[in-house]
Amino acid sequence: MILPLLLALQVTPVAPLPKGTALPPSASEEGQVIAPVQRLFDALAANDPAAILAEVRTDGRATAVVEKADGTTAVTTSDWPAFAAKLGKPGPKLAETFTGMPAIEIDGNIAMVWGSYTFTVDGKPSHCGTNHVDLVRDGGRWRINNITWTQRTTGCAQ
Repeated sequence: MILPLLLALQVTPVAPLPKGTALPPSASEEGQVIAPVQRLFDALAANDPAAILAEVRTDGRATAVVEKADGTTAVTTSDWPAFAAKLGKPGPKLAETFTGMPAIEIDGNIAMVWGSYTFTVDGKPSHCGTNHVDLVRDGGRWRINNITWTQRTTGCAQ
């Protein structure tokens, strides 16, 4: 009587799923959605305002929700031309990277990318947070409409 119960509880071993280690292939729809986000990151690193503006709809916005050390929050918003002008000047080497595979959702001609990031200045950690990027397919090409991000200096992976 106990043997059938033990057999019913037996679990067949299954190999673990492989961990995601890279962005989606560029030929996939998800890859086409993430491509302008990566190009925006590359444009930030190159201090290239024209390259920033090439990836966005200029009627969109960039919004930072900065979590201050004292627990307060400051929200700043700018249009894309102002954002590009501010970050497109010679200066320190900026780099932004996703810390893992971001979530990508697509519905027809709209898409969203959501993921944790780290930001460095001259190779040193500056801040981290979460990016929320909304995109629209405009003229057959994905463009960033808005980006909103949290920004904090604590709890960042080094």
